[in-house]
Amino acid sequence: MSALDRRSTPAPDEERHIYNRLPVLRVERGMSRQDLANALGINYQTVGYIERGDFNPGLELAFRISEFFDLPVEAIFSRQPFRPLSEAVYRRSSEESNHA
Repeated sequence: MSALDRRSTPAPDEERHIYNRLPVLRVERGMSRQDLANALGINYQTVGYIERGDFNPGLELAFRISEFFDLPVEAIFSRQPFRPLSEAVYRRSSEESNHA
C-alpha cells in the first residue's frame, strides 16, 4: 500500500458522518417529509434517514436537494457540524456592530 493510499483510507473506527440542515430547510418552508420526498422523487423514509444522518445521499441526490432549495451543496451538507443558524447570524451581527 502506498503512502497516498494510506492517507486517503479512513481508519476503521473513523466515522464518515455527513451533517445536514435538511430538517431546518424543510420546516422553514412548511414542508412535510412526504412533501419533500415527492418533490425530489424519493421515498419519504429516505428523507428521514438523511435528516437523522443514517444515510448519506449520493452526489446526484445531493445536487437535486441543492437545486430544490436553491442553495449551494455546502450550505446543506458538511463534514463538520454546523453552528446553529441563530448563533451564526447573531455572532456575525454582533461582530459587525462592534466594528462599526
